[in-house]
Amino acid sequence: MIIYKAPEDSTESSGPRVFLAGSIELNTAELWQDKVTEALADLDVTILNPRRDDWDSSWTQEISNPQFNQQVTWELDNLDASDIIVLYFDPATKSPISLLELGLYASSKKLLVCCPEGFWRKGNVDIVCYRHKITQYDSLTELVKSLRNFIIFTQNKK
Repeated sequence: MIIYKAPEDSTESSGPRVFLAGSIELNTAELWQDKVTEALADLDVTILNPRRDDWDSSWTQEISNPQFNQQVTWELDNLDASDIIVLYFDPATKSPISLLELGLYASSKKLLVCCPEGFWRKGNVDIVCYRHKITQYDSLTELVKSLRNFIIFTQNKK
């Protein structure tokens, strides 16, 4: 397993490239990215995690801010380069950027979505997933199990 966190150079990879999109809201969202990474630790996979260790919430969220620009550019570049996008909507969050990512990648055929009961816009997420035939899961545990099985199946086919 190879793990990249924003803004690390992620050009080298091994196995499928899995981007961990979804809720990050500091001190609100659970550390779900760690759970997914831990569950895939024994597989030949590259994890792309946008949760930045040195994030500073005082950074202005403007294109002219170099740190913010670097973060968003890293995320977009790696979403594009990923083979699988795991998109998790934590019910304790609003996750506007995750909703944006759902819209951007809905027709990509590489989304796996987990939107548990209680997420404030679950109805919208459900309809977008239904319309675009996106596989959706009720729990992160269920999504991770399916993701593991898919990666193992794919690697055994080679």
